[in-house]
Amino acid sequence: MPLDPAKLGAALGEPSLALHSSLCRREAASYQQAIRSGEEVIVACTQEKKLFAEVGAQTEGAVSPVHFVNIRETGGWSRDAREAMPKIAALLAAARLPEPDPVPTVTYKSGGRVLIIGRLQDAERAASMVEDVLDVTLFSTGGPGAQERKYPVVSGRIDSLTGWLGAFQFAWTPTNPIDLDLCTRCNACVAVCPEGAIGLDYQIDMDRCKGHRACVKVCEAAGAIDFQREAQAQTETFDLVLDLRETSEFAQHAPPQGYLRWDGRDLPTLLKLRELVGEFEKPKFFVYKQKLCAHSRNEKIGCNACVEICSAAAISSEASRQQIKVNPNLCVGCGACTTVCPTGALTFAYPRASDQGQKLRTLLGSYLQAGGREPTILFHSQEAGQALVEDLGRAARLGQAQGVPANVIPVALWHTASTGADLWLSAVAFGARQVVVLTTGEEAPQYLAGLKAQMAVAQAILSGLGYAGVHFELLQAQSALALDKALQSLRSTRQQGPKEPARFAVAAEKRATLELALDHLVAFAPARPEAIELPPQGSPFGSIAVDKDKCTLCMSCVSACPSSALQDNPQAPQLRFIEKNCVQCGLCAGTCPENAITLKPRLLLTPERREARVLNETKPYGCIRCGKPFGTLKAVEAMLGKLAGHAMFQGAALERLKMCSDCRVIDIYSAQDETKISDVR
Repeated sequence: MPLDPAKLGAALGEPSLALHSSLCRREAASYQQAIRSGEEVIVACTQEKKLFAEVGAQTEGAVSPVHFVNIRETGGWSRDAREAMPKIAALLAAARLPEPDPVPTVTYKSGGRVLIIGRLQDAERAASMVEDVLDVTLFSTGGPGAQERKYPVVSGRIDSLTGWLGAFQFAWTPTNPIDLDLCTRCNACVAVCPEGAIGLDYQIDMDRCKGHRACVKVCEAAGAIDFQREAQAQTETFDLVLDLRETSEFAQHAPPQGYLRWDGRDLPTLLKLRELVGEFEKPKFFVYKQKLCAHSRNEKIGCNACVEICSAAAISSEASRQQIKVNPNLCVGCGACTTVCPTGALTFAYPRASDQGQKLRTLLGSYLQAGGREPTILFHSQEAGQALVEDLGRAARLGQAQGVPANVIPVALWHTASTGADLWLSAVAFGARQVVVLTTGEEAPQYLAGLKAQMAVAQAILSGLGYAGVHFELLQAQSALALDKALQSLRSTRQQGPKEPARFAVAAEKRATLELALDHLVAFAPARPEAIELPPQGSPFGSIAVDKDKCTLCMSCVSACPSSALQDNPQAPQLRFIEKNCVQCGLCAGTCPENAITLKPRLLLTPERREARVLNETKPYGCIRCGKPFGTLKAVEAMLGKLAGHAMFQGAALERLKMCSDCRVIDIYSAQDETKISDVR
């Protein structure tokens, strides 16, 4: 790699920076000396992490924390390598950042009890490869098996399979006279059946069976055949499930952990299954704040974005409790729910948004300070995406590709769906000219749709502010050469950004981060329109339109609004609106009994965005008895119009509707007293 220690040292504030090109071999002593210093050590190579760990374990007095960063495939092995010093400096600077704070974990406990579902012969073959470490039970879907019966076998109709690693609940109903668990496979029933209705799968074809029952008599000792046995549902608990069928038992894109499918050839699947015994932990990837949630009010559904996008079926609606419920055992940590959440009720916790923001600000700030120009952030997954970037670097080293461009800074994420418009716009505010998200075919279809919708909103904002170019791209590549072609095509476009990079810290609250990013982008915007129209799907900003002819100012929408965007006025019959607070959840429109409200996705840029404005108002309606206002003129008139023809509201009863609650009671009792006096007379 054509590294320049002087330039890198100047960019990192380390003028005496020394370059080690054989640190893991001939110069290992320099590494040992560094890890005795007590200061943080950054190793700019990830290939020999195992060797460095071994050297560290053998080094007496080694106390320094060690971090690793890849500068080789991400920049050093590229046709742009000589221009990649600012990017390499940025990667090294980001590697110096402290590790994110630990988050709560989710624990799984597996005793190794596995259910294998499939044709009997295939299930027995799979069982033979894992029986030494796992407790096997087979569910046969048909087909002959081995003569020797080595494992418990059940069959029938699968009713349900739910749960996760260590806690699968399997329900089935036996539907055949032969109990496979009692069957000794002596083949006597097969030989004696005159219709040939019993095969080597040891199940009876009831369409061919004529009722001779010779099989029952010959199986008397084992008692495995009983035509009078009632089909009763059975349930059992398993730690693991291995499914050999072509169709998955789970409809969602991401099945539960502990559920594996095997095609009969992929041995790594069986190796993984063998390892799933013991106690396991994973991060609890999300934080949920019910007070911010716009999912439901008064059992009306508003925002349902997180439920619809979750590929693991981990999020469900609890409309009666005005919230959603996230099952941490099913959650796979994709973060897509946090990306589409307009309020920030769901936030990604591993790492937190503030940690991601600090990393972006460090990367872009160091890159620009080192003389880099027009940086592009390339978000990719830490597994398939990382492997693709590394493959591209190796291809460039061999002259087969151009490699990662000098201005493209790769950033690994737990999952590519875990970032959205708040962090993307922040990146542009920090100095990025483009934000690119790399997908590799492993993502659920709804993730791609969600990312595209978020990009459409973010791009509409920048375009509306007059920033030229396409700032957000979704790249799809499954090979190094495809990625190389896609990255090189980015060179042909130019993007415009703010003249000065922002310095704000990304907040824990999503809406706060969006406001900070927008304030900076607006301050340096080439254009200042009053409002920017936004796409209807996924917009976190907007206004509402109220049909004044329909609206009765019943204030149902005010009680339904989760973000206090809609407010009443205690002093007068008014419906007021603060646009900055609106999240376009639609609860107001769904709650309105008159269908008088329409959503208007947009970003208002005038000061009125933060101020309360009146959407509708009317005269108060005074009680006809005491004169005290108790409703609005339109609401009372609408009520009178609807009830005027009702048999229960005629004469005095109709007049009482024009009274306040106190006068209505007084009038009823007065009428009763007059009736009693009249009766006495």
